[in-house]
Amino acid sequence: MLTISQALHDQIVAHARRDHPDEACGVVAGPAGSGRPERFIPMLNAARSPTFYEFDSADLLKLYRDMDDRDEDPVIVYHSHTATEAYPSRTDITYANEPGAHYVLVSTADSDGLGPFQFRSYRIVDGQVTEEDVEVVADGPEGV
Repeated sequence: MLTISQALHDQIVAHARRDHPDEACGVVAGPAGSGRPERFIPMLNAARSPTFYEFDSADLLKLYRDMDDRDEDPVIVYHSHTATEAYPSRTDITYANEPGAHYVLVSTADSDGLGPFQFRSYRIVDGQVTEEDVEVVADGPEGV
């Protein structure tokens, strides 16, 4: 299960809406080994595409060096789908290379009639996709 604060949830959704009609992408880092998402890091979709996202290689290298300096892991890797449901595409599965990360997809298309977006999380390991529950918790002094 992914447990995420309301503030981080809202930042991911806002980024997806802001970059629409292009796919948005980014990472939420957390203390190494904790599995706790804490630091929101929006990235630029170098592909600038409504159907594909790609991290800029220089930005990605800088991100990983920064996380290493801070003793952090990529807890969440997120991106948006602009015209389809929030489910990993074959390309998403192929490029999923962080087996410990939660892969969050936000759909900015109202493809299910449930509202303006879907927010779903998956584990993707060795090409196998497993959807997991998402618990959004209130922000507070205890925080997540």
